[in-house]
Amino acid sequence: MTSAEERLWQELRGNKLGVHFRRQHVIGMYIADFVSLKNLLVIEVDGDYHQTPEQQQKDQYRTEYLQSKGYRVIRFTNQQVLSDIESVMSRIIRSLIV
Repeated sequence: MTSAEERLWQELRGNKLGVHFRRQHVIGMYIADFVSLKNLLVIEVDGDYHQTPEQQQKDQYRTEYLQSKGYRVIRFTNQQVLSDIESVMSRIIRSLIV
C-alpha cells in the first residue's frame, strides 16, 4: 500500500465507522483499494499517475464497471488523504449514509 492508502486504512480498519471495510479486494477484473461489501461502497486512492488522460480513461471504465455491479465509487488523491484526512473521512461517512 502507498503511504496514503496506509493512512486511510488506519481510519477504516477495525470497524471504526461501524462498517467493515476490506482492502485490496477483488471485484471482477479489478482490485478495489477499499470496499464495504455491505454498503456497496468502493473507495479509491489515486496517485499522480491517475492524472494522465490515458489513466483517467481507464479509471472511468473501472468506475463504470463497478457501478454496473451496484457499487458506488468515491475517489481521493493521495494528497487529500495525507493533508486533510478529516474531510476525507467526512465524505466517506456521508457516502455511507446515502
